[in-house]
Amino acid sequence: MSAATIVNLPDQKTAVIPKKNYINAEDGILSWLFTADHKRIAILYLISITFFFLVGGTFAGLIRLELLTPQPDLVASDTYNKLFTMHGIVMIFLFLVPSIPATLGNFLIPIMIGTRDLAFPKINLLSWYLYMFGAIFLSAAIVLGGVDTGWTFTTPLSTHYLNTHVVTAGLGVFIVGFSSIFTGLNFIVTIHRMRAPGMTWFRLPLFVWSNYAASVLMVLGTPVLAITLVLVVLERTIGIGVFDPTKGGDPLLFQHLFWFYSHPAVYIMILPGFGVISEVMSTFSRKRVFGYSAVAFSSVAIALFGFFVWAHHMFIMGVSNYSALVFSLLTMLVAVPSAIKVFNWSFTMQKGSITFETPMLYALAFIGLFTIGGLTGVFLGSLGMDIHLTETYFIVAHFHYVMVGGMLMAFLAGLHFWWPKLTGRMYPESISQLSAVTSFIGFNLTFMPQFMLGYLGMPRRYHSYPPEFQVLNVLSTAGATVLGFGFLMPVLYLLWSLKYGKIAGNNPWQATGLEWQIQSPPLTENFIEMPVMDHEAYDYEWLAHKTEQEVTTVG
Repeated sequence: MSAATIVNLPDQKTAVIPKKNYINAEDGILSWLFTADHKRIAILYLISITFFFLVGGTFAGLIRLELLTPQPDLVASDTYNKLFTMHGIVMIFLFLVPSIPATLGNFLIPIMIGTRDLAFPKINLLSWYLYMFGAIFLSAAIVLGGVDTGWTFTTPLSTHYLNTHVVTAGLGVFIVGFSSIFTGLNFIVTIHRMRAPGMTWFRLPLFVWSNYAASVLMVLGTPVLAITLVLVVLERTIGIGVFDPTKGGDPLLFQHLFWFYSHPAVYIMILPGFGVISEVMSTFSRKRVFGYSAVAFSSVAIALFGFFVWAHHMFIMGVSNYSALVFSLLTMLVAVPSAIKVFNWSFTMQKGSITFETPMLYALAFIGLFTIGGLTGVFLGSLGMDIHLTETYFIVAHFHYVMVGGMLMAFLAGLHFWWPKLTGRMYPESISQLSAVTSFIGFNLTFMPQFMLGYLGMPRRYHSYPPEFQVLNVLSTAGATVLGFGFLMPVLYLLWSLKYGKIAGNNPWQATGLEWQIQSPPLTENFIEMPVMDHEAYDYEWLAHKTEQEVTTVG
């Protein structure tokens, strides 16, 4: 393989979008629906998950409107149960799990490692179709009347009560799970077998490391959830006794099986976000990531620990005191690799030439919010505190600080960071910075009061509550309104930028990644000639030696 010769960064004032790129290579909707190009599949995923994010957000808005007053004024109790259930199912399985891997991961991983596509392009397309097929089942469950078991499908609610569409929703999640498995398998094989010459493991971008660790969790953990949901459907439809004690089943078994997947699922969602933050921090600090090897191995450690802490969700469910003590200790230990990342990102900024473009603002918001979420997780890992706080709004706040404050902020950081590469266009910087600040303020205003509500004893999943909790609930609903505007703004200005945004050029951020050394938007085949990697990731000295219009070997 010869080294690729690519013209370095053009003058941004005279940059034009290349006539030939992956977007206009073929015309017609069928060319998109039957594409094998990983970049087009990433765009299909991006459109799909954005739609379901708006659906899940609508459910969240109705929940907060109901909680404005202590009494059930807006919806009935069973409708409220269906709202928080479908909000959780849609947000977790149709947005958070696939958000970064299926969009940014799909688009960027082949380019970052120097190859033309994923290992199995047709399976990649099949994963999107499975995602959409599962989403149809979940949408049918919503339209037909909803599900009221909570997003965890907890037994006996999911097996005894026959008035909601648990089977339809369970089949939807089952099918979407196969989409995750195919995506994870594709990433693992591609990263192992298709790296460019010279692209050693310790020259890989940390974004690739994080998605690799998440992919291992997808492949190993998702089948457990699939089996669990199949057993729920069988018990509900033909009456076999798996979880029902009246039929010889064990309700605690469901909790073990479900959380054996669902705690690693937290890391499936957050690990790719860690990779985004590493890329953004390095680029906008103009420095190599501090402790590259420690950050890379911490992703692997998080994936490993993720399989051994599931029972910390079960401290009040009947597990023995000794096993609870062991899982409490493991919960404390899993905080260590997460803390390594936060400290190393902080040291990356130290003495860096920091600029505060929109991706950096979202990344800083991520660090602050994820740190709060992680520290409150230590509270919940402590046996005495967990007994007091479990099933209260403290849990709701903690989960959202990790998943929304963490994962969603990381997704928005990555989307803004790589938007010029995806589309060849820039977005309006001042408005995007305003959206980042608005989201950060709105998020804290929404969920910080919920920590207080939980500590004071307000249980979650109740649509009526004592009047003394109303002030904090009103504050939380006001914050949700601000947060909604903050999240809606990027949808509008990013769509606007597709036609009216400035031409981005190849490397508007002066970043070092391989994806920034090719044209924007990329060719269908990514590279004219296959690249050879001759430097390590985040090498800003290498970038400094490149001058405008210099013809160089891609490294």
